[in-house]
Amino acid sequence: MELSPRQRSAVFAAVVIALAALGYYLVVPAVTHSHRPAAAAAGGTTSSPAATAPSSAGAPVPTVTAPAADAGGPDIYAWLPFTQQNLAAAASVAMRFSIDYNTFTYTESAADYVGAMGGLITGPLATTLRAAYQTPGVAQLRKSQKQVSTGTAVISSLRAFGPSSMTFIVTAGQRLATANGTSSGSTQYAVTVTGSGSSWQVSDIELESAGNT
Repeated sequence: MELSPRQRSAVFAAVVIALAALGYYLVVPAVTHSHRPAAAAAGGTTSSPAATAPSSAGAPVPTVTAPAADAGGPDIYAWLPFTQQNLAAAASVAMRFSIDYNTFTYTESAADYVGAMGGLITGPLATTLRAAYQTPGVAQLRKSQKQVSTGTAVISSLRAFGPSSMTFIVTAGQRLATANGTSSGSTQYAVTVTGSGSSWQVSDIELESAGNT
């Protein structure tokens, strides 16, 4: 069914509202992934994703509950290529990955960093992240400063979607502890997940300003 521009705008607005209601773990800022005892003990630090590597092995998985449709209201999911449960599952993966993306410690290898993300990412993205983590200048700085980073994440909006992909705008925060002190910051990313049903993986991450639609 072909939708008019006004109908498409209404659908996107409804999706954003539904996304905002996904649950505590998707809307509360500063949700942290405490899957790294070593990072927590070191104080946590933030640095660019290319300079660090997160891990999620053994981390508790946030429970995300999709919002129920309003009684008597329109079922917006009848117009969309996914269900409430699909949206909740995809959003959970995007958020968990974003937390791990900014969580790392200078003592771990690129293999540990990427391997800890487990099934959250696709093979090609794993290769890209592994290479970025090992970039000579970045890796040396991470080790010399004894960087330890703790990540947080909150989903701001759903930028684009299709039958087998969704792109979320995520505000990812980092608390970076180094031998010289501690600093905090945040960056907005466009995180694309691909898959179907309850099975999703992150296939791409870019700065929000770069597009990634």
